[in-house]
Amino acid sequence: MNVRRLIPATALAGAVALGATALTACSGASASGSKDGTLDVTASFYPMQFLAEQIGKDHVKVDILTKPGVEPHDLEITPKQTAQLGEADVILYLKTLQPAVDKAVAQSGGKNVVDAATLTTMEAHGAPGHDHGHEGEAAGEEGHDHAHEGVSGADPHIWLDPAKYAEVAKGVGAALEKADPEHAADYKKNTDDLVGKLTGLDTEFKDGLKNTATKTFITTHSAFGYLAERYGLDQEGIAGLDPESEPSPARIKEIHEIAKKENATTVFFETLAGDKTAKTLAADTGLKTDVLDPLEGITDKSQGADYFAVMRSNLKNLQKALGSK
Repeated sequence: MNVRRLIPATALAGAVALGATALTACSGASASGSKDGTLDVTASFYPMQFLAEQIGKDHVKVDILTKPGVEPHDLEITPKQTAQLGEADVILYLKTLQPAVDKAVAQSGGKNVVDAATLTTMEAHGAPGHDHGHEGEAAGEEGHDHAHEGVSGADPHIWLDPAKYAEVAKGVGAALEKADPEHAADYKKNTDDLVGKLTGLDTEFKDGLKNTATKTFITTHSAFGYLAERYGLDQEGIAGLDPESEPSPARIKEIHEIAKKENATTVFFETLAGDKTAKTLAADTGLKTDVLDPLEGITDKSQGADYFAVMRSNLKNLQKALGSK
């Protein structure tokens, strides 16, 4: 049973205030230092890159620290990259996901730093264990979320919940408006367009997962706690939030029992981490395997070319595994 550590309302107020002041930008003319007049944005990994590109479009030049195919949790930052961070007009990252990035950002001296963790509410999901969704939450109620600020064990995978990702998008849009007020109207329009698309995706997930034969899905990487919360599902992680962590024999035995009790059909693995654990467990239990992509990076092996395409592939794979009616 997952026990979530929730944060008091005072922390929520602090996080909101921090989110509002996450970016200190120059007033007046554009803060861009690029020769071509674009805003130089350095993003830590794909979900941050996607937001910057979708909202900034032609007004930004986006560099990414985590190259395609690299597992974000294992990223190491070079001194050269740290120096480049200091030269960026805007740094966009998600604190706690990548310790090396957190350290490099702190050392960079960057003045326009946006931490996505301050732009939405976060919570600590148990690991390993199952993350229960609730009917009220699946229906779209927001009361279950509480602010996170520096809480050990907080789940950073907020982008896998389209509604939370939309909140982050709004914060990123506001940050770019402050950094480059000359193009503020364009950033606002692009943000509104993206939020509209994310709202539509949220509706697709709600409708697509409303009636299923089972609510339980098994995954090697416990990255889908927010998704489970949002759509009334139960995530059973073989291991924890770290995709490379090894499950204990006791946890493997427990997963066997859960799969039988909950009529789970599939063990999900991801594209950037190995499928050995999933295939071994599936062979032992007679279950199938399939991909549930945590979207930490896009490669030629991804089931889609961008965030929306991969999320829709995830939805299709979940519907199949859960017996969508």
